[in-house]
Amino acid sequence: MTGQKLPFDVTRVRRAGARLAAVQALYEMDQTGKSARATVREFMEDRLGLGPDGTPIEDADPDLFKSIVNAVVENQARIDNAILARLAEGWKLTRLDTTMRALMRAAGGEFIAHQELSDAVILDEYVSLAHDFFDEPDARFANALLQNVGRDLRVVGDAGR
Repeated sequence: MTGQKLPFDVTRVRRAGARLAAVQALYEMDQTGKSARATVREFMEDRLGLGPDGTPIEDADPDLFKSIVNAVVENQARIDNAILARLAEGWKLTRLDTTMRALMRAAGGEFIAHQELSDAVILDEYVSLAHDFFDEPDARFANALLQNVGRDLRVVGDAGR
């Protein structure tokens, strides 16, 4: 891009597309055991790549997509521990639906990697995705869990700086 600023609504759609792609990539990594590098490369080439006319095939911000996936990989233990701390006692992470786990991890990665974004923005985006994937009770569960996980990740992240 040549320094030209995209309209806000275009930027918002591209960022939402990146978040969806990150959840899908994390889901795929969980299911297949493929590395982050291979998965990101595949998504960049096949799903976020450029078409023959040079326009994006998917409406997704590739930089945000990569930053979320990489933040999850680099901070997975911290993110998983934050999620586990907010689940009912005795619950294991594997008890969460694979898509829900991917969504939680993506949000956790974004809470860590994108301190410039407010908790409300990140929460709103991932709860919206939860509504796309799940019924109302599960979307409410995601909302409650993400509020606490986000707060925990931000507090720990800020304290460690």
